[in-house]
Amino acid sequence: MEISTPKSDRLLEALTRLISCFLLERELIAKPNMLKAGGMKINRRQFLKATSLSMGALSLAEVSARAAAAVQPSFVTRPPTMHMGLVTYNLAEAWDIPTIIKNCEAAQFEGVELRTGHGHKVEVNLSPEQRREVKKQFQDSKVQLMGLGSTFEYHTPDQAKLRQEIEATQQYILLAQDVGASGIKVRPNALPKEVPPEKTLDQIGLALRELGDFARDHGQVIRLEVHGTGTAFPPRIRTILDTANHPNVGACWNSNASDLDGEGWDYNFNLLKDKIFSVHMRDLFLEDYPFRKLLTRLNEIKFTGFCLAEIPASADPVRVMRYYRALWLAYQGLL
Repeated sequence: MEISTPKSDRLLEALTRLISCFLLERELIAKPNMLKAGGMKINRRQFLKATSLSMGALSLAEVSARAAAAVQPSFVTRPPTMHMGLVTYNLAEAWDIPTIIKNCEAAQFEGVELRTGHGHKVEVNLSPEQRREVKKQFQDSKVQLMGLGSTFEYHTPDQAKLRQEIEATQQYILLAQDVGASGIKVRPNALPKEVPPEKTLDQIGLALRELGDFARDHGQVIRLEVHGTGTAFPPRIRTILDTANHPNVGACWNSNASDLDGEGWDYNFNLLKDKIFSVHMRDLFLEDYPFRKLLTRLNEIKFTGFCLAEIPASADPVRVMRYYRALWLAYQGLL
């Protein structure tokens, strides 16, 4: 893969060449005899230097024009303390990594969670070299690979299957470490009818405690999505997290309708506020969810992680992403 020079370095180089060209031009003007027949002659080295500097000036003119065009006035009152990102499910499910990076940069999305089974193909079957290549693509961009989104779940009463899920999760944690992510997302998905709910919640929590140790040893965190029939109720997620009792295991707030159940949204948010590691958000125009309140409360608790847009596919994705970010800023009173 060709290694690209950072834009700041290229601009600095171009500016340096322009200044040199300007100084040479002043010298030629001050000593016009250098250009006259019989006058002081410019040797081959001077000629090549002047020629290359002139070419550099032309290059700089183009770079400067583009840079000036890119500078736009902004009415954002201050930079947000949280970060805007994207879940590849569903909007970007068919995008490869270069497309993800290109579109996120165009829409000023700062990070991405790569959902398993999608077009980016970042899966555990990648070779060590392929893993390094994934890591490098994000390192060379403005987009952070903040995490990998899995579908591993630990509610099954089948203990052999549970062990398989835990071991597969460990391999996914190693993948996240190799590609430069900071953690993975897992989920509960159901409460089996034949098992008392308390037993299932305890089992999920104990599995996460084991995985939390493994994640810690590999510089990762576990983000438990508030998800699943019966398990998406925030008080039950709190029970799971209390059982896990691990600093590397937290919640991925999922902006579900069930957040309003029981004693209400505020109560449920307060139950999890000290363990929110990331946030998934649906379309912000939906009126059935208090997104403005969510962002207000996240700022109040000084959350500085990622708010990830989990939105449907679009024929004009970058435009949708730009509108999404603008509304996200506006709901915080920043635009």
